[in-house]
Amino acid sequence: MKPKNALKKIETLLSAVNFTTKEAKQCGVTVETLAYYVKAGEIERLGRGLYRGIHAPSMQSFRWEDLVTAVRSVENGVICLTSALALYELTDEIPRQYWIAISHGTSHHASPMVKIIRMRNLTLGKTVIDIDGAVVSIFDRERTILDAFRYLSKETALKALKTGLEQTREKRIDVNKLRSYAKKMKVIIDPYLLALTV
Repeated sequence: MKPKNALKKIETLLSAVNFTTKEAKQCGVTVETLAYYVKAGEIERLGRGLYRGIHAPSMQSFRWEDLVTAVRSVENGVICLTSALALYELTDEIPRQYWIAISHGTSHHASPMVKIIRMRNLTLGKTVIDIDGAVVSIFDRERTILDAFRYLSKETALKALKTGLEQTREKRIDVNKLRSYAKKMKVIIDPYLLALTV
């Protein structure tokens, strides 16, 4: 017999855009109980370890709904590279996959829509953003640009750097922070900065 008050325990989660198994467990609701309510039609399973209430609001940012679902389905995942560049409007590319960074040694179940990038340092430049009530981890603009130089084409990285330098004040990258990160990440950035700011 499933506890009748289980849905009450996760009432706040049911009104969120989505919630994880971990969040449900913190409220005292087990995976088995979630599975019971999925079969009963009270909640829906979005993916491995990710659920939403059947009356939960849809995201206003429809463009990013699948990205939010993707990053929340990856434990300790951080939006990075092309996905982060797109969110920050630093690229015209439309990502075919959702780029998510995880720590080395972390296992993840493969998904055709998610491009997993294993990185040694997940703390430098890690921040959170709120996309229609869903709080997700993402690398800040400066770290994202430096990662583009490390993992993507030079053309993509240079365009992101140029755009970041030209954006309006609240979106513009912090050059001092960029240089500080570059030193820690061992990325040579000064020649590109010099070329783009002369």
